[in-house]
Amino acid sequence: MSDTASEDTKPELIPITIDGVAMEVEPGTLVIRAAEQIGVTIPRFCDHPLLDPVAACRQCLVDVEGARKPTPACSERVRPDMVIRTQETSELAREYQESQMELLLVNHPLDCPQCDKGGECPLQDQALAHGRGDSRMYEKKRVFTKALPINAQIALDRERCVLCARCTRFSKQISGDPFIELFERGALEQVSIYGDQPYESYFAGNVVQICPVGALTSNSYRFGARPFDIKRIPGIAFHDASGANVRHDVRRGVIQRTLARTNLAVNDAWLDDKNRYGYEFVASPERLTTPLVRGDSGSLQPTSWVAAIDAAAEALHGVDPTRVGILTGGRLTDEDAYAVSRFARDVIGTDNVDFRVAPHADDLAVLPAIAGETAVTNERIEDASAVVIVGLEPHEELPLLFLRLRKAWRDRGLKIVVVGPVMGRLEEIAWQWLPTEVGGEAAALEALADGSVDALAPITGVLDHHSVVLAGERLAASDGALPAARALADTVGAGFAWVPRKPGARGAVEAGLLPGSLPGGRPLEAPGPVASAWTRLPEEPGMDAGSTLSAAANGEIDVLWLIGVDPASDFDHPELGRQALRKVPTVIASDLLPTETVRLSDIVFPATAPPERVGSFTNWEGRRQAWPQSTGAVGHTLQDWDILRQVSRALHALDDGTPDLGWETANDVRREAAPLMAATDERGPSQATASSPPTDERSEDRSLAVSVLPMLLEGGTMLTDAKELLESAPPHQVWVNAADAGDLTDGGVVSVTGAAGTLELQCRITPAVAPGTVVVPKLARRELGGGHRFVAVAAVESAGESGDDAAGGSDDTADGEDS
Repeated sequence: MSDTASEDTKPELIPITIDGVAMEVEPGTLVIRAAEQIGVTIPRFCDHPLLDPVAACRQCLVDVEGARKPTPACSERVRPDMVIRTQETSELAREYQESQMELLLVNHPLDCPQCDKGGECPLQDQALAHGRGDSRMYEKKRVFTKALPINAQIALDRERCVLCARCTRFSKQISGDPFIELFERGALEQVSIYGDQPYESYFAGNVVQICPVGALTSNSYRFGARPFDIKRIPGIAFHDASGANVRHDVRRGVIQRTLARTNLAVNDAWLDDKNRYGYEFVASPERLTTPLVRGDSGSLQPTSWVAAIDAAAEALHGVDPTRVGILTGGRLTDEDAYAVSRFARDVIGTDNVDFRVAPHADDLAVLPAIAGETAVTNERIEDASAVVIVGLEPHEELPLLFLRLRKAWRDRGLKIVVVGPVMGRLEEIAWQWLPTEVGGEAAALEALADGSVDALAPITGVLDHHSVVLAGERLAASDGALPAARALADTVGAGFAWVPRKPGARGAVEAGLLPGSLPGGRPLEAPGPVASAWTRLPEEPGMDAGSTLSAAANGEIDVLWLIGVDPASDFDHPELGRQALRKVPTVIASDLLPTETVRLSDIVFPATAPPERVGSFTNWEGRRQAWPQSTGAVGHTLQDWDILRQVSRALHALDDGTPDLGWETANDVRREAAPLMAATDERGPSQATASSPPTDERSEDRSLAVSVLPMLLEGGTMLTDAKELLESAPPHQVWVNAADAGDLTDGGVVSVTGAAGTLELQCRITPAVAPGTVVVPKLARRELGGGHRFVAVAAVESAGESGDDAAGGSDDTADGEDS
């Protein structure tokens, strides 16, 4: 809708009467929604406000004056002077609903005490409110084998299904995954899947949540708890930058399940499976629960917090600040990110800070300028004339953004333009694809901004101030592409958004976790109010993560503090990370679970998981959302900002010239950070020392340029113990274009050979990858070698194990810090 719409353009309201109450509603309003406006709840099962009406269950029948038969309120739209009587005023409507309820219960098992939906079941509630007091059914009820596995995570009890079609409509309309369907007809009709094809969807858990009965259940929650035995605590999704609103159901201090909370501006009422089921690590027996310090024996030994804090302070005291590096991962809250930013500059005096695992100079030229911006939101995407997507595969990297794009495409034909070598799942909904070579995105974006290329006229013709440019964090791997994306948006007047994958990335930008950049995106040389709020600032911009690790490997770093990041697996060059960890005299790690970095560290601080703390995340839109504590902290863990506070206090005791940060609560940190992280006109590019990705020459005629794509469920420490979720993940694959396939077969096993080794994976031949390009999952970079490399792909004649197993896709093979 245009923001210039006036009151005069609004449609005339339609007069209707419901249960004797005269009212006016907008044209197109469903009767069931109109009734809700006067506080009348018409019983329903198939109706859902975010799904198209289907009138499948017939439970919402009402009496409409002049109608020849009962009218389903969920699909009937209001007409002028319509007179409607619901079950509140019409005996006939009440009889309709009682009769329909009786039909629904003919074959429905009366096993509510055993059913997972018991206690929160609309069928129970409505049977009591709108059903008969007795049953006339004496024959045996229909039964099915219990329970049919829809996939590794979801089970189906078919005899409980009331054929509301909510699950099938969600799969087709919202997620576009039509693997679940209604089969047979009449009394034999049932929900099922196609043969032996599992329900493969990153959004499968939504069909469980919207099921109005106990037909669809999650194996991870099945028989685990009862509604009256849990506490319901709001939270924010902590696996990606969507900022999805969730609810944690907690029993005896342990999360039993996570559900989506409705927030139409952020996630509608949906949630992807990673954020829904990826909570098991919180209560994992592998969690770090006590500080560790490397003893005289050379092994890490448990110790007290006082001893570990003193050891860290002694290691940092008196060290040249330029020889200290602090690197962070994506799980940090906004409070943690600000605390790291101030601790590094104000307490230690170093500017060697970075939150990125794939740093590039282009980031420093663009990211500080977005601090505090909210130019692009989900609502703007839904209203946009066109969306240009570059360096981003939302289905794998930010699934809820994929749903938002698909919603705008489905509802009003949003024109989606993809620029780059990979379309991925956007192939289904993209209007135009501008394919490029790997690393060729900048030239394509510059051509769009120029507007003089005749072949691009259909695209440039729709780019204006109503359009949006979305740039993924992977775009930084392509020289000049991120500034070119920003320049395109500025040229045509479009909105621009940098779309990271990790939950703490946007907050890290706004907190100044980039070398040469302070809170609010202020450059180090123009600190503004930061100078008066802090005691001191470094004199020169520092090094990014890549340069810091290189310096560490060369013996130029004395103390390396790693907070929620694992250089031994997270970075494009893990061997460089290992060299750095072995060479640095003192390595400090703050983390949730044991990683290779933790095992190589000298001091280990156990940190609390997001549900165990009070905090906030800023999502990719720039929307900051706070959440309360859901569960108690495991063991002796502390929040990351609190660890930094304790170390600063110990350093202050050693040298009273070192500031004591002084915070006592997360709210103290938030109050101090808020005005400094706000938008400012002083933002500018950083002059920090930045590393550049290595370049490689094509070595073989059949070698292909690699595009590395982080797959949603490829493992990670924060998916530890999420057994059913990982089992439901699709196999790890390489994607190639048919033009490069040669003797490869779709679904077959191929060997991928890079500079560092060979890996066997399943092959997917798809037109959604540009010729000359091969897409490999992010976990493969360790075996193949990092950076922009070329690899050879060949068919494997006979594989003794599946490509998934051959990939070594265990939990610690990728993204140790968050996913």
